Amino acid sequence: MRIVSPSEKLPVLIVLHQEHSTPGRVGLRLRERGHALDIRRPRFGDPLPETLAGHAGAIVFGGPMSSNDDEDYLRREIDWMAVPLAEQAPLLGICLGAQLMARQLGAQVGPRDDGLVEIGYYPLRATEHGEALCDWPETVYQWHGEGFDLPAGARLLAEGQLYRNQAFQYGPAAFGLQFHVELTLAMMHRWTTTGADRFTLPGAQSRAQHMEGRAVYDAQTSQFLDGFLDLWLRLPRQGAADLA
Repeated sequence: MRIVSPSEKLPVLIVLHQEHSTPGRVGLRLRERGHALDIRRPRFGDPLPETLAGHAGAIVFGGPMSSNDDEDYLRREIDWMAVPLAEQAPLLGICLGAQLMARQLGAQVGPRDDGLVEIGYYPLRATEHGEALCDWPETVYQWHGEGFDLPAGARLLAEGQLYRNQAFQYGPAAFGLQFHVELTLAMMHRWTTTGADRFTLPGAQSRAQHMEGRAVYDAQTSQFLDGFLDLWLRLPRQGAADLA
C-alpha cells in the first residue's frame, strides 16, 4: 500500500443509503480535520472505487433497509467491502454499515427472537479490548431492530444489554458500530418525526425520551467521536501494527 504523509489530507469516502441523507456530525468533524468528503450513493447508481489508495478511509452509514434485503445495491456494497478489508484501509460501518460489514465477514444479521428493538438511548459497556483502544460513552443513541453476530476473527469492543454486539474491530483498521455517532440535533428532529411510527415497537423509547436523552448523554458521544476519528484516521498508515 502507498505510504501517505501525515500532512497529506486525502478525501474520505462516504457511502449513504437515502437520497437526502447526510454524514451529519461525522462529516462536520472530518471537514474540521481537513478532509474533503467523497459522497457516493450506490442505491442511486453511484459507483464505488476499485481501491482506497486515493482515500483516507471509507465510512458506510445507516438506513431504514435491512442488510438481508434482496437488493442489488446492497449485495454490491457487501461485496465491495472486501476491497478496504483486503487493503487494510480505514473502514467504518455505522448501524446498517456495520451489519453489511458483518455479513461480508460471514456473520449473521437479524432481529431478536422476542422482537425487541433499540430506538432511543441505551447503556453501553466497553470490553477490555475497547477500553485499551479509547474512551467510550456509557449511553448511546440507537435506531435499529436487527443486530449482528460477532464475525469470526473480530474483537468485541463494546456491548449492550439488549443487543450484545455493539462495536467490533476486524484487523488493524476496520470497525463496526451499531450505535449512531453521526446524529445532529436537526437529524434527531427529522428521524423522530418521519419515523414516529417506530415508537410503538417493543423496547422503543418515546420522542420525549429521545430529546431528554440527548440533553444528558450527547456530550459523551461527541467526545468519543473526536477521539475515535483521530485514531481511525491514523490507520493503517501509522501505528496500525500496534493494534493488530
